[in-house]
Amino acid sequence: MGRMKFGAHIYLWTDRWSDDALWIFDRAASLGLSCVEIACGDDVVFTPAKTRQRAEELGLDVVISPGALWPMECDISHDDPECRALGLAWHSRCIELAAESGAVAYAGAIYGHPGRVCRRVPPPDELSRTAANLHILADRAAAAGIRLVLEPMSHFRTHLVNTPSQAMRLIELAGHANLMVLLDTYHLVTEVRDYAQAVRTAAPRLWGIHACENDRGVPGGGLVPWTSMLGALRETGFDGYIMLESYNSSLAEFAAARGMFHGVCPDGDEFVRRGLEFLRSHL
Repeated sequence: MGRMKFGAHIYLWTDRWSDDALWIFDRAASLGLSCVEIACGDDVVFTPAKTRQRAEELGLDVVISPGALWPMECDISHDDPECRALGLAWHSRCIELAAESGAVAYAGAIYGHPGRVCRRVPPPDELSRTAANLHILADRAAAAGIRLVLEPMSHFRTHLVNTPSQAMRLIELAGHANLMVLLDTYHLVTEVRDYAQAVRTAAPRLWGIHACENDRGVPGGGLVPWTSMLGALRETGFDGYIMLESYNSSLAEFAAARGMFHGVCPDGDEFVRRGLEFLRSHL
């Protein structure tokens, strides 16, 4: 576990990445972080070369994720082949952006689209067509030197991949060595009963953890069974990324627009300080 790295999502400090947000890198480094996750999307405009340069100057790793404006029709699992093609093109552009920004990974619910939940018995070819498209994207990411990382989300956000077992099954179907898994402690609350087993299931492909409480607050004191989960990380020799994630509730309507109404992150710096203190004390 000596190579494990702590990081944080930009949403602890800002609602949108830009060249004017480069100060977040300096803040992250001063707080003792090794990685920053940046949400990209059609409404996010920045200069990748500037992002790369500042991150390299500070010795920070960068992760790109599809967290901003992402058209619903851009979905590689969609029933409509035209939407699947749009999804492939959209994620391919994000991978190119990640490469230009010097990112180590492109991570998220890439297999579908958060917010699209089909309440039905899945079509027999849904997973296989999704896996085929993931193989293509994983190949493109590998050529750019970037990991493609899949994040299971709760059944309120997607019907495709809710559990570590489903993520591992999809990776098996995709058949590509460049596909990895990111477990989110918030999303797991509604999907698994045993966090330690969730870690063990994903361990062969476990790239990282999104760390926050069941209410998206600072880790510790909530429902997440940190002792057993972090114990499983030690047991399996995890050496990836632990990324603190929430939504800053002091930024006008930002947290509310993301469905967070109870102000669990009014101060990104304090969120990181308390989160790191808790996690390090348990590791």
